[in-house]
Amino acid sequence: MAKPTPRESNPLEQFSAFQLNGWLALLIWLAVAAFTGSQVLDGLHEGHPPLTSFFVIGALLLVTKGFVIIAPNMATVLTFFGKYAGSITDDGFYWCNPLASRREVSLRINNFTTETIKVNDKNGNPVEVGAVISWLIRDTAKAVFSVNDYATFIQMACESAIREVVSGRVYDHSTDDGDSAKTLRGDLEGVAQELMLKVEEHVAVAGIDIHSAKITHLAYAPEIAMAMLRKQQAAAVVAARKLIVAGAVGMVKDALDEIEHAGIGPFKDEARVTLVTNLLTVLVSESETQPVLPLGK
Repeated sequence: MAKPTPRESNPLEQFSAFQLNGWLALLIWLAVAAFTGSQVLDGLHEGHPPLTSFFVIGALLLVTKGFVIIAPNMATVLTFFGKYAGSITDDGFYWCNPLASRREVSLRINNFTTETIKVNDKNGNPVEVGAVISWLIRDTAKAVFSVNDYATFIQMACESAIREVVSGRVYDHSTDDGDSAKTLRGDLEGVAQELMLKVEEHVAVAGIDIHSAKITHLAYAPEIAMAMLRKQQAAAVVAARKLIVAGAVGMVKDALDEIEHAGIGPFKDEARVTLVTNLLTVLVSESETQPVLPLGK
């Protein structure tokens, strides 16, 4: 069982930061700057400019730090004296607290391609797996403050989820008596869906949503690949032989029925056995055969 996080009782949630329309704030700034400039010029003409004007000029310079431009699918997270002060997630031109530090966060969909990792499947066979995970940030506050580095965090979460999913299934139905729909190779869409849910569960604490997950590489590890290939080929040969034998038996039965229906026979048990043997030899054998069919016995 996972230990609770230090602030689990009061989790950090994203909220909108204090902001003004940038153009309105710029208009106010220009008006104050023009008025202050005229006061300074009047004071210079009179020989004693007002001291308050210099404080206003300093404040105007500080206010300019509050202007911020947010691009589409981008956000800015504000921190004021070590405390989260909200996020600006809508694109446009804004003015916010000039004393707050800002961190830009992308809200666009990102793709992460995992390295090809080796995992043991349900039967203990080593399997190499690779995947592509598409993700995006849903909660900027959690992404910035809940984890140290959300990019590294999602990388580790993806690898952990892959190991969980792969270890719960067998690679191929030929290695297990179960349903092939539950295998890794037989249900790639199901595996990808399960992987997406697992990763999303792991990264929820970081305010990240998983958009999609796809398996890009799935194969036996090199050390057992040839052995498992031979096993798969043997299973395919056995299945084909079963089908051939079943068909041959049906054809032999039909042939005997037709022969007896045509008035040739009836056969003695020994003759019937010989006839069946020769017919099966012709039908099942892979090489050309020339059996003697004792129809007159």
